[in-house]
Amino acid sequence: MTNATYMITRRRLLRALPVLGGAGTAALMGTAGPAHAQAGSYRALVCIFLYGGNDGLNMVPPADDDGYARYAAVRRHVALPRGDILSLDATHGLHPGLAALAPIWNENRLALLFNVGPLARPLTRADYLAWRDAHDAARVPESLFSHADQQALWETATAAKVTRAGWGGRVMEALAGGSPVMSFAGSSRFGAGALTQSLVLPGPGRTFDLNGYGGGTQPNARRAALTSLVGASSSSLLHRAYAGMQADAFAVGARLSTLLSQAPSGSGAADADNPELSAAFGHLSGAMANDLARQLYQVAKMIKHRTTVGGDRHLFFVSLGGFDHHDNQLALHAPLMRTLGDSLAAFYRATQALGVAESVTAFTESDFGRTFKPNSSGGTDHAWGNEHLVIGGAVRGGASYGAYPSLLLGGPDEAGKDVWEFQGRWIPGLSVDQYAATLTRWFAPELGGRLTQILPNLDRFPTQDLGFMQA
Repeated sequence: MTNATYMITRRRLLRALPVLGGAGTAALMGTAGPAHAQAGSYRALVCIFLYGGNDGLNMVPPADDDGYARYAAVRRHVALPRGDILSLDATHGLHPGLAALAPIWNENRLALLFNVGPLARPLTRADYLAWRDAHDAARVPESLFSHADQQALWETATAAKVTRAGWGGRVMEALAGGSPVMSFAGSSRFGAGALTQSLVLPGPGRTFDLNGYGGGTQPNARRAALTSLVGASSSSLLHRAYAGMQADAFAVGARLSTLLSQAPSGSGAADADNPELSAAFGHLSGAMANDLARQLYQVAKMIKHRTTVGGDRHLFFVSLGGFDHHDNQLALHAPLMRTLGDSLAAFYRATQALGVAESVTAFTESDFGRTFKPNSSGGTDHAWGNEHLVIGGAVRGGASYGAYPSLLLGGPDEAGKDVWEFQGRWIPGLSVDQYAATLTRWFAPELGGRLTQILPNLDRFPTQDLGFMQA
């Protein structure tokens, strides 16, 4: 009926009634200001999910002589040429497609996270080999190496794929008066809470209000009828709750519609309403005419117009797909790296132009890493631990966190038991819980000890803050 309407089931609505009452989405969007709001306290997190399983070893390849020799000896035709790697320090570099991020590394605002993945607890190779067939999610995450299942474990920060609520949704529900996760990449488990769904928003130039109700004066007869139905009095608690949520959805749509539709013109001219963003994103033309850039453009607009959006804590979800490269990987991976690097750099420069770089942090997630050993088709297969990027003005960048995989088939990070299984599926050294906890401590320090409720496996890890965020 409307893009601004939350899709809810009767059972979930009934569960929500004692909590939601008639508050609905307007309260969730912080129109009255969250209870924890303080002047100058705005912060935003942006999750960039790389669907399909990004090859972190080629995104962040070794740059030293010994590391590159081990890498090239195994990867062979899937290895990046040594001369193409953009060296960051004495040991590691970036894929050449990420060249736009190299200056941000030099500004100490880009951090590398090594060998991160879903874990129920710290896991040695001996532990994994002893427990991998036990089907016990308290020891080893469920359904490893599967796209859908590993996406779920990353988005929920759990080891059990049956978990419904994402860690982003749980964080926002834990904040008093917090807004829902705002997604420019459709619905995702990441933004789902126990009682809420993410707010799914459109790209630049798209409308965000009632569809099919135009073609004449406003309000027309159909809109007037719908408004009458929503506003009708009722003795039914269920009707009143749903009507309140629907009315608030109308209000959210009306408030955000004009903002969301602002965009550079199709000819590559500037967005007159947001010239600084348009310049940072190259007017969404040329190399920036891609879906990730458009999603991040919308995020930047929401951050710029945060007073209109409401609230002082915003969590966004965007995505880039196409990373499942079982063949021809070097050729297929390169343009995706270029899209990621250019778009992420443009977004960071946009936050600088807005004067909010210290208040905004973007980070990557993905299904899993790729096997170190290539297959016979010039590609790689599904693995486990992976490398990730964190970028923002509050990041302790120009540094890496965690231990890079050993690059030894059958070595201490290897998930295979027998020689035929030695593919370089790395057992993670850092957990999604630790990654999410470090980001959340910066984003919402007021949650404090409640993090172990949001991230149920966190207490099993002796290090709960990985140190890549400033206080």
